Amino acid sequence: MADAPPTPAVHLDHLDWLDEQRRLMRALVRRAQNPAGGFGWLTDDGGLDPDKGVELWITARMTHVAALAVLEGDTACAGLVDHGVATFAPGGLLHDAEHGGWFASVHPDGSPDISDKRAYEHAFVVLAATSASAARCPGADDLLDTALQTFEQRFWRESDGLAVDVWDRTWTELEDYRGVNANMHSLEALLAAWDVTRDPRWLGHALRITENVVHGFARSWNYRLPEHFDADWKPRPDYNRERATDKFRPFGVTPGHLLEWARLALHLRRALGAEAPPWLLDDARSLFDVAVHEGWHVDGNEGFVYTTDFEGQPVVRDRLHWVVAEAIGAARTLDLATGDPTYAAWYDRWWQHAQRWFVDAEQGSWRHELSPQLAPSSVVWQGRPDVYHAYQACLVGALGEITSFAGALREGVLR
Repeated sequence: MADAPPTPAVHLDHLDWLDEQRRLMRALVRRAQNPAGGFGWLTDDGGLDPDKGVELWITARMTHVAALAVLEGDTACAGLVDHGVATFAPGGLLHDAEHGGWFASVHPDGSPDISDKRAYEHAFVVLAATSASAARCPGADDLLDTALQTFEQRFWRESDGLAVDVWDRTWTELEDYRGVNANMHSLEALLAAWDVTRDPRWLGHALRITENVVHGFARSWNYRLPEHFDADWKPRPDYNRERATDKFRPFGVTPGHLLEWARLALHLRRALGAEAPPWLLDDARSLFDVAVHEGWHVDGNEGFVYTTDFEGQPVVRDRLHWVVAEAIGAARTLDLATGDPTYAAWYDRWWQHAQRWFVDAEQGSWRHELSPQLAPSSVVWQGRPDVYHAYQACLVGALGEITSFAGALREGVLR
């Protein structure tokens, strides 16, 4: 197990604070609403960036967050969910009426990006549709059926037990790249879909993804999980070495993803119940340990580095908000699964870190990136487009063991 914090963390009686943080982030979702459809990219001061259009992944994440808010009892967010669902529906801004699926983005001039169709973004459409369905948004059930059908027909490969990554717009040319980031978010979406629909197909897919990636790739690399693969699922450890700061395909190992995989493996364990294999917990703990030992406070400054190489040495040392958000989620989930107080101590420690350095009390958002010296930075990210990671970090403390956020909230387990 990773070493405990060097001094006991002060327990945070913070459920009310977490609730207030979510309220502030819901206001940001409203501010990101684009009148033409979808949700735009927010700047550091909380306004819409006029140089950026409407991204599919942002719109799906914002719709998901708005649906979670409705499930929490904030019915004022129902219109935001409707707005997101309409963006994905036939005739909506991001829907490709000619070839099916969804455009990756729409440019500021209103023209769609017709270059490709990606599993990463389509997984978030499934997640958003699932949460909207759980929140009983009109049209969400039809959207969920379409999104799952698209995933199953276009991205899922039964022979691999994994999802492929990038098609062209017409679904005729498949990129030879394979990646575990898209599969991680596919896992999250499939767990939510199973939790809401109880269709065993989605739980089966979720187990196969986790077994291949976590118990296969990660374990065979001593839990320094390779992110990038070729078409035959052979690791490409040098991929993007010259583009180490890439937002979605960085070189090397990503400690934040190790933490996210750990949390999701335990959500799967919860869903499987008595049928869960023991390795789900064992591997989750190992992923956590590597992320903490090689990612946290490793260069003399507080915080998680963005990436390391395959010897565990830091590569990109900037601190990203989503990494500490996933650390909080993993620590909380491991604490609930094991009862080991070390994880509760890490949970408190990382909340103190987030509150001190990332939470912007004036804007109600989280600073997305800090330098290794914990000053504002934009090496990887510009602006603050994403509330999804921070919102779920603020929600995880108010929930017990779960399979998905939407499923848990639908069952009324919010404390």
